[in-house]
Amino acid sequence: MNYDLNDAAPQMAPMGELIPDGTFAKVMMKLRPGGANGGSDMDAGLLKASPHSDAKMLDCEFTVVEGPFARRKFWQNFTVAGGKVDEKGQSKGWNISKSAFRAMIDSAVGLKPDDLSQAAREKRVIGGLKQLDGITFAARIMVEASDNPNYRDSNKLANVVLPNEPAYPAIMRGEVVAAEPVNAPPRKSAAQTPPAWNAQTPAQTGWSASPQPPAAQSPSSTAAPTPGGAPAWLNS
Repeated sequence: MNYDLNDAAPQMAPMGELIPDGTFAKVMMKLRPGGANGGSDMDAGLLKASPHSDAKMLDCEFTVVEGPFARRKFWQNFTVAGGKVDEKGQSKGWNISKSAFRAMIDSAVGLKPDDLSQAAREKRVIGGLKQLDGITFAARIMVEASDNPNYRDSNKLANVVLPNEPAYPAIMRGEVVAAEPVNAPPRKSAAQTPPAWNAQTPAQTGWSASPQPPAAQSPSSTAAPTPGGAPAWLNS
């Protein structure tokens, strides 16, 4: 028996080699269950409890899906409950994470952040954090320096790239976009609209992995969740 290796993908980068600071890439986020329950039935066992506080976190694995760093991974936790609170008694970590999750949805579906139409607002309502599992969006990746000499530096999500930013279409097409290191001067980007999450009872989303926004439809009729809780677009 012969093995034809001509069509094998290029070998992966050496273990531990970091994605360069400021790299733009399309990434997919997978959730790694940590055993702690979230706020909805579909989030049972999904969260990871902090060993140092009452914080609960979403343990996320990001995989670059296209381009020169395809298949490369990095990991990051997002606080979704507990931890330090602001003057209103709200979790500071959750407010930061909520803004990041909204941006991921906008990037994945192709919604501009200032789109506050009813159709857009419905897309930003999720029935549970589990529905973020598998979401694919445009990202800028940074290198975070370790403050402990026993640990290496690591890649983290610097920011989500939104549809109103010039680099967005090229990133979503999988093209190479010149990196913008995090320690470089601030990027010139369109003004960001503060999060305007829908306060209605959570409904199921009708997300699409396409960089163009889908036609406005009732989310309950277009994206009933699969038994595992993930939105229907993951299987489309």
